[in-house]
Amino acid sequence: MKGEHDIYCCGSRVRISEKGVEVLSEPSVEQCPLHDALYGTERIDVDTVRRSVEMKISGFGFCCRKRAFDAEPVVAYGASEMMRVWIEKKLVDCAIVVSEGAGTVITNNGKLVQAIGARLTGIIRTSPIPEIIDHIEANQGFILSRKDAKIDQLEGLKRAMQLGFKRVAISVAGFQAKTISLIRDFSEDTQLEAIVFSVCNTCVAEGDLEYVAKADIACASASMILRQKVGSKAVLQLGVTIPVYALTEEGRRLILAYLNESKDRLVVFRTSKMPYSIEGIGPKLRHTSGKQQRET
Repeated sequence: MKGEHDIYCCGSRVRISEKGVEVLSEPSVEQCPLHDALYGTERIDVDTVRRSVEMKISGFGFCCRKRAFDAEPVVAYGASEMMRVWIEKKLVDCAIVVSEGAGTVITNNGKLVQAIGARLTGIIRTSPIPEIIDHIEANQGFILSRKDAKIDQLEGLKRAMQLGFKRVAISVAGFQAKTISLIRDFSEDTQLEAIVFSVCNTCVAEGDLEYVAKADIACASASMILRQKVGSKAVLQLGVTIPVYALTEEGRRLILAYLNESKDRLVVFRTSKMPYSIEGIGPKLRHTSGKQQRET
C-alpha cells in the first residue's frame, strides 16, 4: 500500500495506509447480501469490514502500486457497468468518476470506467499513487489533480467542458450529495448536459436527501430513509435487494438503454407505488431506530 486513503465500507469509515487497515467507526450495516456474495461475510462487524478491505488489497491491489484494472462486470446494476455501456453506445461523451490513488477522473474509455469502479467503495479522500495515475492516463483518462489526487466532481465537470465534452455522466457519493445541486446550477448556466448518478448512499443523512433527489439515478445502497423518501419519487426501479432508482425521464431512458444490452432474463411489471420492496430482502442495518449518522 502507498499513501493514506479514507473510504466507507458497510457504513464504517476505514483508513488505509502503510500501517495497514484501520476501521475508525462501527459499521451501520449488520447484514448485506451483496457483501456476502463478494466477500463471504454473512454478518458484518469491525473485523469483517477489515477483512473485506484486506481482500480488496490482496486480491485486486486496491490502494497499491500494482492495482488490477479488470473491466469485467461485477454487479448487474452498478454505476460503472452502466456508464461503460453509455459511453460505448455514444449516449454520453464521457464519465467523471473517482479512483483511489488518482481522485477525480474524466474519461471517454468505457472499459477504464468499469476497471476503476468494478469493486470500488465510497472514497472520502485519497493520496496520489503514480502507478495508478500513469495507467489511467495511458488509457484515455484525465486526472483532475495529479499532485494531490483531489476529489472534486464539480471541478471535474468544469475540466470535462474544457476538454470539449458536452454530455457527461458523473457519479457523486452520498457523503458529497450537496455537490449535485452545484452540478445542476453549473449545467444550467453552461448548457452542459450532466447525467448524475448518486452512489455510495449507505450513510446519507436525512438532510442529504433533497440533494440526492436531484440526481437522475440513485442507488439505495443500505439506506432505509433513501428507499422511503427518494425511492417514492422513482419512475423506474432496478432490483429489489439493492435497488437503483431512475428519478428523471432521462435516467429512465439511459437505464432502459443499458438493459437493452443485457443478456439476462428480466421481469418487468407495472406498479402504482414506489419503491417496490419485499420484506426480509436487502441489507439489514445494525441500528433499528432509522437514524443514520455520518462521520466527517
